[in-house]
Amino acid sequence: MNILVTGGAGYIGSHTCLKLLEQGYGVIVIDNLCNSNPKSLDRVCALTGKDITFYEGDVRDEALLRKIFATHEITAVIHFAGLKAVGESVAQPWRYYDNNLNSTLVLTKVMSETGVKRLIFSSSATVYSGDNQMPLREDSHTGGCTNPYGWTKYMTEQILSGLAHADKDWSIVLLRYFNPIGAHESGLIGEDPRGIPNNLMPYITQVAVGRREKLSVFGNDYATHDGTGVRDYIHVVDLAAGHVAAVKYAAANTGCEVFNLGTGTGYSVLDMVGAFVKANNVAVPYQIVDRRPGDLDECYADPTKSERMLNWRAEKSLEDMCRDAWNWQSKNPMGYGE
Repeated sequence: MNILVTGGAGYIGSHTCLKLLEQGYGVIVIDNLCNSNPKSLDRVCALTGKDITFYEGDVRDEALLRKIFATHEITAVIHFAGLKAVGESVAQPWRYYDNNLNSTLVLTKVMSETGVKRLIFSSSATVYSGDNQMPLREDSHTGGCTNPYGWTKYMTEQILSGLAHADKDWSIVLLRYFNPIGAHESGLIGEDPRGIPNNLMPYITQVAVGRREKLSVFGNDYATHDGTGVRDYIHVVDLAAGHVAAVKYAAANTGCEVFNLGTGTGYSVLDMVGAFVKANNVAVPYQIVDRRPGDLDECYADPTKSERMLNWRAEKSLEDMCRDAWNWQSKNPMGYGE
């Protein structure tokens, strides 16, 4: 079985490609490399001893997609490709809507025409409204997103669920991620954000390795045990395994299903700093700064449905996440740029 992975050279994509190859799938990747590095795929191939077919290009390129589907017998698609920086989406909303929505529209058009109707979509916990009780379940309120990035995920879910409703041959799985961190235990692949990191863990690791002076903690007056925001952090290798489970689910079912991929446990920013320092015995200086608009006190998943229907659950501990994140960053201080 061949799986087309859009955005497969990225952080989550590369780890998922590795997991797919380990499970015996063939992997074809399309990635425009706007926020990724092809070295990640070279390293995946080195780790597995298997090859990946790589196309450098944009998922909105209909002619290229047609070529890929004509050349390869593709069983299912995992759709990671998309712009993903919240702050940037506020500054460049049109670019985000154009990229993230049109990539899905072009992809599903070509999939429909070629009869490939199994799709795993990389969604996000940002689709949930801010008025929910914790933990978040798949039937919690959605919409009311606070930024264009979140709206593109929400709108894509609407597009795909409508597609599956109208055409009963489709099997679509919407995976709502919480906060992926960590890296493959080898230290060969990991998170390598362009510019200033948008997420907590790569910022922590870049401070620890000396690339940045200190961590900014946005607010310490939230209604949490230590005043800093609480989130659900999941090891990227566990997240990758969730995609393989979703591929297997899609092969056996039709319709559209939503699943949370998280641990069900929330940790605060200062919990994360403390756990990282303890696991790795390195210093992470930080300062408390003003809150960011739109940040919630806490956000964590109820992953029960995924365990019941996908036969998946997160296995790795917070210590694993912190240790593996540092193993990657300490071996690759400048990411793939070295």
